[in-house]
Amino acid sequence: MKVISTNIAKPTTIVWRGKQVTTGIYKTPTQSPIYLGKSDVAHDEVTDRRYHGGEFKACYLFSAEQYPYWKGLYPQLDWQWGMFGENLTVEGLDETKIQIGDIYKVGGALIQVTQPREPCFKLGVKFGSQQVLKQFIDHGYPGTYIRVLEEGHVKSGDEFTIVQQAKDSLSTYQMYHLLFAEHKDKNLLASIVDNDALPEKKRNKLKTFL
Repeated sequence: MKVISTNIAKPTTIVWRGKQVTTGIYKTPTQSPIYLGKSDVAHDEVTDRRYHGGEFKACYLFSAEQYPYWKGLYPQLDWQWGMFGENLTVEGLDETKIQIGDIYKVGGALIQVTQPREPCFKLGVKFGSQQVLKQFIDHGYPGTYIRVLEEGHVKSGDEFTIVQQAKDSLSTYQMYHLLFAEHKDKNLLASIVDNDALPEKKRNKLKTFL
């Protein structure tokens, strides 16, 4: 896997159901390295910290290989890296292969895969249709949030080196489908509910399905 774009956002105001909302989803490529901190990316806009930023969502990664699919669905948009609100656009990111809990070295940072991205209305506003939320869920390739174990700068061209592969875990792809499955596989649940790469609140919620 390799970083092909680093992206950050300035605060942008959108209108949702008649109210003004500030968001950091409108990310654009930066020519400079970005600094991955323990709770967020330096100089990046993180507005609603109930759902963004923090230890388990310090940075968001999205696969460059998924862009053609979405360009085909939404050709009218002004496409550039960062369209999905990702801080790092990554070549070779495959959700069927990366696992919850995997630890990688990238640039000057040590990171851990935590949880897939669950889309909200802000993605729908950006794409001009709330239908994109269901499409995003059905497509099944959501990118991943990461935890930053050691802070550091990351730049375009930096490659990911696996440091520690999670044992008895789920791939990000499996985890994503498990989150949205009406009938959740108890074997898959049992393999993930004690994985501390997931936030405790999410683990406790999943335990209720066992």
